[in-house]
Amino acid sequence: MTKTYFAPGRVNLIGEHLDYNGGLVLPAALTIGVTAKFTKRADNKIVLRSSSHSLHKEIDLGDPIEFDLKNEWTNYPLGVIHQLIKEGHSVQPCDIVFDSNLPEGSGLSSSAAVEVLTGYMLLSQTEQNINLPWLANLCKQVENEFIGVQCGIMDQFAVAMGKADQAILLNCSTLEHTYVHFELNNYRLLILDTKKPRSLIHSKYNERKAECEEALRILQVTSPIQHLAGASMSQLDLINDETVKKRARHVITESLRVKEAVKALRFNDLSTFGRLMNASHASLKNDYEVTGKELDVLAEESQKLKGCLGARMTGAGFGGCAIALVHEDSIAEFKHVLAFKYQAATSLNCEIYESQIGDGVMKIS
Repeated sequence: MTKTYFAPGRVNLIGEHLDYNGGLVLPAALTIGVTAKFTKRADNKIVLRSSSHSLHKEIDLGDPIEFDLKNEWTNYPLGVIHQLIKEGHSVQPCDIVFDSNLPEGSGLSSSAAVEVLTGYMLLSQTEQNINLPWLANLCKQVENEFIGVQCGIMDQFAVAMGKADQAILLNCSTLEHTYVHFELNNYRLLILDTKKPRSLIHSKYNERKAECEEALRILQVTSPIQHLAGASMSQLDLINDETVKKRARHVITESLRVKEAVKALRFNDLSTFGRLMNASHASLKNDYEVTGKELDVLAEESQKLKGCLGARMTGAGFGGCAIALVHEDSIAEFKHVLAFKYQAATSLNCEIYESQIGDGVMKIS
């Protein structure tokens, strides 16, 4: 018998690059994501296939599982299988066929969706009442130790714990979280895909994390803070290296923006939320330097257009997606003008689509 499961992509509304700095973030799960069909096998093998990739992978559960670049996309489910076995969980032989309507390399966390989906699917065969925060942490561990990307827990947590029409205010250092109603009224959340894929493994993601760790090391000489997100603006003068100071300034100001954004949403003040989105993008461009021409064109041109309250890059950057809050009456014109301006500036064709805020990982049949 074949069983079907789903895990969403995620968008971070505000709070970028704070997850590995111990800060507050505000992600939400999407209604688009990754679906997988699970079928038991009679032997001791797991076979991984995808409708969008020619590569498939067959493993024997008695053999060691190791990361290999040649395994491409299958490294993500392989890492989860490896970690579950390592921690003593029962993993059944099976065929798994993945299908995704998330644009790959877009910053909407297709990798986290695959990881959480794999873990949830395999655990569901032998265990009940899966601890979703624990599963998110296990998948983060896979990213850090098996894949080699030093990400925080935000992506996996949002994929596992998402709720329809709710953003998640998550403290990444403690996993304390609350749900914040995301009421858009007559506005819509648009996803703006640069169509410029990026790989975190080959980007400057780990470099930014190291720069933040250096900032924290400097500040801890005179302050008991545990995470960089807990620093204050007055402490920036203690950092002499201008690059490290800029990275710290983004983390500190972005932390303040998250708090203001939550307050704005609770008062249904989308105008203020939009202004905070714009300020977040400017900080990511100037202080954290993770945007690039394509994301800057999409976000900054969006901010100028009729009906748009705010726009910013989302995800790790270096390509991928931006998001924009646009009035429903302006969407057609917004899409037309932005696509024209983007193509003229970059020679690329962006993809623009509306998104709904959905539920986290689930069994669907």
